[in-house]
Amino acid sequence: MPRQPIVSASSTDEQRQRDDALRPRWLREVVGQKAVVQRLSIVLNSCKKLKEPLPHILFDGPPGLGKTTFATVLPNELGTSIQMTSGPALTNPKDLLPFLTNAEEGSILFIDEIHRLPRVVEEFIYPAMEDFRVDIVLGEGIHARTITMRLKRFTLVGATTRSGLLSGPMRDRFKMHEHLEFYTVDELAEIVRINARKLQTAISDDAALEIARRSRGTPRIANARLAWTRHFAASEGDGRITLDVAQAALAMAEVDREGLDKQDRRYLETLVGVFGGGPTGVEALAATMNLPTDTLSDEVEPYLLREQFIIRTPRGRVATPRAFELLGRPQPRDTRGPPTLFD
Repeated sequence: MPRQPIVSASSTDEQRQRDDALRPRWLREVVGQKAVVQRLSIVLNSCKKLKEPLPHILFDGPPGLGKTTFATVLPNELGTSIQMTSGPALTNPKDLLPFLTNAEEGSILFIDEIHRLPRVVEEFIYPAMEDFRVDIVLGEGIHARTITMRLKRFTLVGATTRSGLLSGPMRDRFKMHEHLEFYTVDELAEIVRINARKLQTAISDDAALEIARRSRGTPRIANARLAWTRHFAASEGDGRITLDVAQAALAMAEVDREGLDKQDRRYLETLVGVFGGGPTGVEALAATMNLPTDTLSDEVEPYLLREQFIIRTPRGRVATPRAFELLGRPQPRDTRGPPTLFD
């Protein structure tokens, strides 16, 4: 029987604790991402037969799609341990050294937000990834000498929402690069039903579908919507989540039928109301909304782009007719015609 993974260097808040409780423990329990699951299954079976560690794996994709879930499932499948840290926490090589020296044979080192690793830490980890060794320099100047320390064979699993920010040499050292896609409504509804059972909460199929439709294709958001709806059902009803209860709970949370929350609608209202539908740059939008640019580009815009409420052009963001229709505003006439990618 595989022993449970040992997780270290974790910083938990309420959302992370909830996600951990609902997270699948085995690859067969993962819903969605079928192609990724199939490829990982093949590699896992191969490594078990060959008695080799997993190749280094990079997961990329928008937040909340399961990058950490895949990382925590792998050690369960292999019966090994996992250490967890993040790019911003590793400011220099000495911060990374304990993770490397404590790595067991075949264990996994998971680095979240790996694109935020400083270059000096990147360069320090190269020989560890390639040859399972680290080079430590003692002393300075002519008295400096290098000590090579051998490491046990481990697997580095990286997660990033912005793989383009990884340097070429770092990206090339990952033998597997898996991109996670948004989930379908049916996949999210299945996740909602499974997690409702884990929470010992009765939920109807149409209520699960309603929560799924309003979850932006993202399991993390679906779990958050489910948690809120469960609290609402316990407070205002008998604890069962019916369609009426789900609709009332999500309406109180200001999540509309399109899955847009208050911040999404504020983005569209700013783009349409202040900037006339665009084109305008994300920096101007962020300044007007008093939000970081990364928050808009990484958290708000991906769903609005995917659902065709906005488009990106070289001149900036532009609201589509669907955005004007959602806000109930007439679309301004433009004699130049609709914007194109070559405007």
